[in-house]
Amino acid sequence: MVPRSKNGPALYPETFQKTMARLLQAPPKFHPSEWDIANKMQCASTESQKSRSERMIAESRRLLDETEKTTQKTQSDVNKKIEQRQEEVKFWKQELENKLEQIVHETEVLLTFKIRLEKSLESCKEPLVIAQKCLLNRQRRAGIDLVHDEVEQELVKEAEVLQGVIALLGRTLEQTNEQIRLNRSAKYNLEMDLKDKFTALMIDDYCASLTNNTPDIRYADNAVKIEGDFVSPEDWIDFSNINIEKADKQRNNSLALGALIDGILSQTRNDMRKQCEMVNVAFRNKVKEVKDAKHKLETLLAMVMDETASQEKNIAALKKAIADKEGPVKVAQTRLEARNHRPNVELCYDTVQYRLISEVQEITKNMQRLKSTLAQAETVLKGLSRRQLSLEEEIQVKENTLYIDEVLCMQMRESVYINSF
Repeated sequence: MVPRSKNGPALYPETFQKTMARLLQAPPKFHPSEWDIANKMQCASTESQKSRSERMIAESRRLLDETEKTTQKTQSDVNKKIEQRQEEVKFWKQELENKLEQIVHETEVLLTFKIRLEKSLESCKEPLVIAQKCLLNRQRRAGIDLVHDEVEQELVKEAEVLQGVIALLGRTLEQTNEQIRLNRSAKYNLEMDLKDKFTALMIDDYCASLTNNTPDIRYADNAVKIEGDFVSPEDWIDFSNINIEKADKQRNNSLALGALIDGILSQTRNDMRKQCEMVNVAFRNKVKEVKDAKHKLETLLAMVMDETASQEKNIAALKKAIADKEGPVKVAQTRLEARNHRPNVELCYDTVQYRLISEVQEITKNMQRLKSTLAQAETVLKGLSRRQLSLEEEIQVKENTLYIDEVLCMQMRESVYINSF
């Protein structure tokens, strides 16, 4: 078998023999000077290595001291920075808490104003219904009393005032609800900011409590990498500043709105009370006026009825007088008829005949005068009857008006009371 080299091709016999001869030769001998030089080089190399080691030890000690001091200084500086950060976070946390307390207070005040607005708005409905019912009832007045008088004018004005107040209170209530919503939005932002500040403060408190001997300290891979949504200190301050400014703005708006609501409630209450009293005064004046008119009509009616009675007596007297004249005229005519039958020359137009004819003519004329007077008296009586009927109808109209104004409307208006809210 031909031998092979360890990593090469197979060796031929000649080459193998030469190699073996070389290996079997004695090692070369060194010169004493070479030995001496070698020893000296060993000593020099050792001394050099020792010096290098000593320098390294000194450098290491200096580095250890430097790094220890640097680490302690840096750690102390970090501790101070954490302490400063804690104070800064506490400051902004206190600012946020103050603004939160203020916005919560103003929201509660607005909620109170909202309740007052709702009550005031609700209290306007009944007076408006009553004013409208009064206007509707007064449409049932009859005849000449169906007049566009002062009462109706004041009632219409009252309805307009109430409708205007309802519209104004409704708009103000909507504005209040919107302001409450904005306040709650600002409150939410403050609460979220405060929550984050509280968490950050807890974390910094934890960091401040850590020391080199704290049990749970550990290596954290990638801790020094700035990843995530980090913000600059300026942006951090601006964020809380914006929340505080928004809260301040809504607080100021709430204060202004509260003053406005208070003024509106006061003004509308005064306007409604003033107009309500104007209507009541107009009703009282109208009722007095109608009662006076009714009293005058009743006086006239009594006078007409007295006059009617007198006229009826007069007519009865006239009729009796006419009836009483029938006997004398019949007697005179009978006498004339009888004397017309006198014979021959006895049929004389004597004083008796003359007087009888004159009597008949006189009585007839008087009867005609009596009948004419009777006819006039009967005409006057009819006029009095018509006047009496007219007065009675007018009195009924006044009674109807009084019932509507005094009984229906004024009694209904007694329940109207403008409350203060």
